[in-house]
Parts: sequence; structure tokens; C-alpha cells
Amino acid sequence: MPDIDPDLLGLLSKVSAVLHQHNYPAYVVGGFVRDWLLGGRTADIDIAVDGDALNIAQKIARAVGGKYIVLDEANRVARVIVVDEKVWHLDFSSFSNGIHNDLGRRDFTIDAMAVELKDLVSGSPQFIDPFSGKSDLEKKLLRVVSQGIFEEDAARLLRGVRLAAELGFKIEPGTESLIKKDCRLVKLVPGERLREETVRMLALPGSSEIVRYLDKLGLLTAVIPEMDEMKGVEQPNEHYWDVFDHSVETIAAAEFLLRDSRWKYGKKDLLTVIPWSEDISRHFDEDVSVGSNRKVLLKLGALMHDIAKPATKTVDETGRARFLGHTKQGASVAAGILERLRFSGREIRLVENLVYHHLRPAQIANEGLPTSRAIYRYFRDAEGAGIDILFLALADYLATHGPELDIEEWKQHNLLINYILTEHMKQESEVLLAKLIDGHELMDIFGLRPGRLVGELLTEVREAQVAGELSTREEAIELVRKELENRQCGMAC
Repeated sequence: MPDIDPDLLGLLSKVSAVLHQHNYPAYVVGGFVRDWLLGGRTADIDIAVDGDALNIAQKIARAVGGKYIVLDEANRVARVIVVDEKVWHLDFSSFSNGIHNDLGRRDFTIDAMAVELKDLVSGSPQFIDPFSGKSDLEKKLLRVVSQGIFEEDAARLLRGVRLAAELGFKIEPGTESLIKKDCRLVKLVPGERLREETVRMLALPGSSEIVRYLDKLGLLTAVIPEMDEMKGVEQPNEHYWDVFDHSVETIAAAEFLLRDSRWKYGKKDLLTVIPWSEDISRHFDEDVSVGSNRKVLLKLGALMHDIAKPATKTVDETGRARFLGHTKQGASVAAGILERLRFSGREIRLVENLVYHHLRPAQIANEGLPTSRAIYRYFRDAEGAGIDILFLALADYLATHGPELDIEEWKQHNLLINYILTEHMKQESEVLLAKLIDGHELMDIFGLRPGRLVGELLTEVREAQVAGELSTREEAIELVRKELENRQCGMAC
């Protein structure tokens, strides 16, 4: 048997002593037993007790110097957080009518195993495994304990897919059929739990395949019905896939660009021309909210970037499909979906910007390289998502062409993205320069009142400074003078 962390074993020994003192039978159950048998380690330990778990957890918290938290008062579930050199989460739940009855209420066989706590700490564990979970672990199979588990808790539908992906297991055919039958129950799951499972799945390498599997099981469109409309929506000839498949492939391409996983159509030489550095890698690892980072939200943006194409599709006189306004409408639709799934405001705003601006890098180029002002305005409007949007644009390009990608055109596209990023880095260093003039000075010199006009004039000065068009206070004043004259002329004319 794998060794248990000595610190954890010491903590569990203290817990066992308290429970024995009060004559409470207790069992370590669920994920800890599963991960222990797999040779892994976890800081989360589930303990089932024959008694009131809330009362017992309070006693344990006092005895071990931990923090007591009620997780589910109705179902009598509490957590004790213990911090030493590591952070341990001890989750206590109540059972009655024996441990076998408790295990029979759990979701999957690999989580329906138990070891009596006193046996575990004594070094002579006897596994209680009424549903052959250990055998399924060896076979790398995820199997339901009973036919009614999804009716009892529909979040298990997504948890099963996520757990199988995390462990590298397959879902047993009978369980897969049951998920397909019960997939619509996922609509009953609270948004917070949907968000948690979504984020955890997208955090895994190869998450585009997880998305495809969710769709096969009927879960994807049950959670995001808006995606059903994307299926079969044809695009112009340069697109290899329809809108739905293109969107899923954009996730795969994004993972490929981020060095997260391989892509079926991606060769290593495709990566040699893209902008990449340790700073960019750290950028995508940056946390945005609890459990999510920029990498996860880039994948979410990739999934939803064309979500409004079905609603905006028209066909012009030449027979070419058009999707005018799909970025603006798509940003609104994406925001609505994420609000429904209880994503945070910061997460929603980042994905909104990804969807709204995903065509912007190509648009600012026109027929040549974009101007310094255009690049400045792009990053200003992106609200901190400028780099993320550039990588979505690259992933979108790859997923547009797929196996028909022209390598030379890909290189040219990356010249644009590299130029935008390089110019932005240069502008970032120049932003640190002192202001040439402030609002109070403008009001004094030109007799202006506080208001929007002053802010617009300062923005104009800043853009010109960053673009290298001026560098002195006198030049800034002259620029403002000309701008005011132009505005007055425009009003008079």
C-alpha cells in the first residue's frame, strides 16, 4: 500500500482519538481512499461518522486547532480546516444504518469504498468495497453505484465526465447510456455548481475533446442550449468546418498555441513563429477568479466567440454567407450565459471582451501594418484582455483553415500579431513617462470647464505621445489648440 503523508497520519490519529473518546464510529471514505489506492495524495479527506457530523466536527476543530465551517446544514455536512505546514480539509458527514448503506448512496463505485479510521491510523486497513470499486480502479472504469444517482443529484452528470477526464478513465457503457438518458436533469443544477465543473474541465489539457464528449452525451447543449443553433451552420469557403465544429476546434488550437496539448492538425513548426515568452506564459496562468485563470477563460472565449453567427447569418447577392454584427451580439449572448452559470463579474467581462474584439487584430491592420495609434486604442478598448484576444485571433485562424492551412499565410498572419505585441510592449514602457500636461492646466490655458471634453483632450494628447507624435508640453498645448479649433469649425460648419 502507498504510504500516507506522516503529517496527515498524525492529524488523523488525533481525530481518531477524539472520536474514540466519544464512542463515534468513523470511516474514511470517497476520494481519499480512491486516490490513496491510485498512489496519489490529496489534502481533502472525507470522514463519515455515525452521529451528528456538525456537533462532532466542532469537537474535532477544538481538539486539533482547526477552523469549523458548516457546508450543508440540512444534510449535516461540516468542514474542519487545519493549517500546519500544509492545509488539510477534513469534511465530516453523518450516516446511519451502517456504512454499507452510506456507500450505497454515493455516486461512482471508485468513490464508494471505505476504511475504518481507527484501522487506517493503526496501519492495518481493511477495505470495505461492496460495489467492486477497487476492481474498477484497476480497469480504469467509471461506473455508477445505482441507477438513480443522477436523479438524486444531477451535478453528478458533469462530475462523472470531469472525474473520468482527470483520472484518464473511461465511462463504462451502461453508465454512459444512463448519462445520455438523464442528461436533461443537468438543467436543475444550480449555476454555481455548473460553473465549478465547467472551469475544472476546461482547466484540463485536451479539454476540446471533453467538450466533444459532453456534446455526445447531450450535456453540452443541456447546459448551454444556445450552442445547439451553431450545429450545421455553414460558413464561407475558407472555413473548413461549420460554426459549431469550428468553435470546438478553436479550443483545441488555443491549447496548442499555449503549449497545453497537441492538436491533430498542428505541427511544431507552426509554433516557431508565434509570439511566446515566459511573461506570456505567466500572463495566461494569472488567476482571474476562484478556480479560473486566463488560460481557462481563453478556452471559454474560444467556445463562444462565434455563438451569435446563427442569429446574424445572411447571404449576399453572390451567395456568400455574412455574419454582420456577430461579435457585438455574441458578446451579449456570452455574458448572459456566464451570468446564468454564476461566473464572476471579472470573468464575464474578460470573456465579453474576447468575443467582442476577436476580429479586431485583423481589422486594425487594413492593408498594411496598423498605426501606433490604432494599437494603442486596441489595447485601451480591450480592457486588459489585449494579449488574450491576440491568441484567440491566432487560434481562430488555425481553426478556420484546419488541415488546409497555408504555412506562408500563417507566417504572414503571425508577423501582424508579433508587430502588434511588440509595439504594445514599447508603448507600455512609454506610458511610464511623466504626463506632458494635466487637466487643470488645460482648463487654465483654454478657459475650459471640468467635464468630458477635458478628458477627451487628455486622451488625444496621451495617444499622440505614445505614438511618438509629440514629446514636449508645448507640442501638447499646440495639439490641443488645433483640436479645439477643429471642433469649433465642425460645429460652425
